[in-house]
Amino acid sequence: MPFKKTEASPIANPGALPGPLSSSLPNAAASKARAEPESLAASHTSKAPAKTLIDVARVAGVAPITVSRVMTNPDKVKASTLQKVRRAIEETGYVPNFLAGALSSNRSKLIAVILPTIVNSIYAEYVQAVTTRMTKAGYQVLLGISNYDEDEEAHLIATILSRRPEGMILIGTQHSESAMRLLRRADIPIVETWDLIADPIDLLVGFSHRRVGVAIGEHLLAKGYRRFGLLWLDDARGKQRREGLESALAAEGIENPATCTVAAPATLKLGREGLSRLLAQDADIDVIVCSSDELALGVMAEAANRGLLIPHDLALMGFGDLSAAEQTFPSLSTVRINGSRIGTVASEKLLARLRNTPDTHEKITDTGFTIIDRDSG
Repeated sequence: MPFKKTEASPIANPGALPGPLSSSLPNAAASKARAEPESLAASHTSKAPAKTLIDVARVAGVAPITVSRVMTNPDKVKASTLQKVRRAIEETGYVPNFLAGALSSNRSKLIAVILPTIVNSIYAEYVQAVTTRMTKAGYQVLLGISNYDEDEEAHLIATILSRRPEGMILIGTQHSESAMRLLRRADIPIVETWDLIADPIDLLVGFSHRRVGVAIGEHLLAKGYRRFGLLWLDDARGKQRREGLESALAAEGIENPATCTVAAPATLKLGREGLSRLLAQDADIDVIVCSSDELALGVMAEAANRGLLIPHDLALMGFGDLSAAEQTFPSLSTVRINGSRIGTVASEKLLARLRNTPDTHEKITDTGFTIIDRDSG
């Protein structure tokens, strides 16, 4: 019998009805309001048995081992077979029990990736490349965020290792002592990225931040700039770039440029505030170098607010080459980092190690960087 429509006042939270409201209903209606959910619940007590790998194999018309291979090593299966098995999985509603598989085979099919932040979109292409390659190879990516905190990173590493990942990819090479101990004892492939040092824990894919700083300094000095303002995040890799920049300036006799250091992660607000603080130190700055494009975009906004023309009154240089950098007016000069290549090469190194196959890459891979000279200076 259909419900009888009744007029009622709006309910702020219909998912959590208080007792007094329910008891204000007529007795019969209250009984029905309670009885029908019970009957609905009862109708779901007899569930169909869960589908198995054998069911999928039967529907797809393949051997069970082929279904298993699709689940664990899809890149080793023909495209036509892969499509047929995946269609059968969807049709049957089969959900594999990877936990049971991990316990029996000692393989979790998990790859851990630890980032300092997801606020900074400079890492977007990198994470996408890792996820795409690992998914194609039959692995799932477990993402951890350290918030630029070495102690938090160490805690993350310990927690993730308890999940028994088969490999780990990290951003940066500077870790706490406890994190280093955990990583060296982990007995899994470790790839450090976005940096370049002589003695990585295991594998390394990245670029020299110090060389980036030197290249920025030499580039801007060659364009005739002499009064520098530095707007910098306080993270370890940014510090290396700043030291490289300061060394290039010192070589030309420019010491102690106006500097403003802000806490990571970068935001446009920090960029706007940073410009104000730099101009308070030196009103005659002719170029500002930012440790990220986000900060540079904030500087650009505050400059417009103050009536300063870029690059006529103030030149500007960023880092990262975000998608917005080319679309601003004026377009932002910056440094391009190939995050997608870093992610892809790191993934290939990890997979080669997991498969015990020869790695076509060196233990340390320098992916380099490119100065992008646009209209901002």
